[in-house]
Amino acid sequence: MKTYSLGVSFAMLALALAPAPLKAAESAKDAAVATEYVLPQTETWKMTSKDGQEFRIYVSRPEGEAPKEGYPVLYVLDGNALFTGFAEARRVQSVYDNEKIGKMIIVGIGHPGDKIYDGRRIYDFTADVQMPALKAQFKDYRSGGRDLFLSFLLNEVQPDIARRYKTHPYRQSLYGHSLGGLFSLYVLYTRPEAFHTIIAASPAIWWDDQRVLEEERAFVRRLEKGPKPARISRLLLIAGEEEAEGPITLDTILLGKRMEALSKYGVRSQYEVFEEETHISVPARAVTPTLRHAMQWP
Repeated sequence: MKTYSLGVSFAMLALALAPAPLKAAESAKDAAVATEYVLPQTETWKMTSKDGQEFRIYVSRPEGEAPKEGYPVLYVLDGNALFTGFAEARRVQSVYDNEKIGKMIIVGIGHPGDKIYDGRRIYDFTADVQMPALKAQFKDYRSGGRDLFLSFLLNEVQPDIARRYKTHPYRQSLYGHSLGGLFSLYVLYTRPEAFHTIIAASPAIWWDDQRVLEEERAFVRRLEKGPKPARISRLLLIAGEEEAEGPITLDTILLGKRMEALSKYGVRSQYEVFEEETHISVPARAVTPTLRHAMQWP
């Protein structure tokens, strides 16, 4: 029986895998040229809304054949900042995918350009600002476009994604952080049937003297008087323990408790507070819990 030297075997393997030496004509400068990196399994395009606003759409999609009933879809607001984290988590977790997180589509909705957070988000995610101090603080930014943005999301983006990919018509989820979380709550209160799951991370309930509480109360009155909507989005609330931007942590906890009291009307909700996380670090920590909630069915 033949015997082999491990040292020789590893040396031969290393030699076989080693890159070929540079030709003399290839300078060190040529070898160091870098190219842009493109995320695998992703696509992006520009989309103009009916009211003339331009957006950047990002998509992360699985490889292979779609499920018979279609892919679940998670819509992520502030796509410029947050899409990449969700996209790579979906792709990486597909390697050992006991929860089937890899078998979903992530859609990021962002703005043109390279800004991580574009000032247009204030217009997209809010009602007209009424509080004088807040008006003065954000005098260089428009507000009041949330209904137009909601129409764009539901009536333009969702149908476009359904045309491009095989998607499940009911397994649709929405994630928003900060002002995006505030907008997500507005969607729950005014269109409770629009998504199967809503994840509101660090929602800016404090915005404009907590005007969103009026919409919450109107939502509760509709539930109390009936009839109950055919479907009500499940709600996951998330906050960081160390948030310093307004009373976000306390506001989120109190909202979570109020939502628990609505379980008798069919509202399914829960809230989580991440230890040691700040306002800006919450989104990274929230990726996996969000993906899990988006995949829960029914």
